[in-house]
Amino acid sequence: MYSTILSLHSTVAYAALAVLLLAVINAILGVTSKSLFKPKDRSISLVALIICHVQLVIGLLLYFVSDKFEQWSLLGMKIMKNSELRQLLVEHPVTNIIAIVLITIGWSKHKREESNNGKFKKIALFYLLGLVLLLAMIPYKQWLG
Repeated sequence: MYSTILSLHSTVAYAALAVLLLAVINAILGVTSKSLFKPKDRSISLVALIICHVQLVIGLLLYFVSDKFEQWSLLGMKIMKNSELRQLLVEHPVTNIIAIVLITIGWSKHKREESNNGKFKKIALFYLLGLVLLLAMIPYKQWLG
């Protein structure tokens, strides 16, 4: 079960990053060209939001079925002294949750915005911040190796 969820988590990560990057680029282009915020723009942003939330749920499921999760009961806060465990059990999940929260805030703020440019700006800013945090916390050694 663990390997299936891990594989799914990795696969959905590619999709989430790709669609999130597309949403950021689309929003930046919308700001720079002063375009109207069209249903296509809304759809791109919404798909990015949904895929990121799906990835979060898969990641949380993976977190709790991982054999590394047992280390909390064995080591307690001594996990913080082990850089690999700290990265996998603390830094990666907490930072990624913050990233998803930022993306969600961007989505919520864009809905309240009246101007087209303002909608694009909210999506561009918050989705970009989320993307940067997600990219910063990818365990590249595991993911690419």
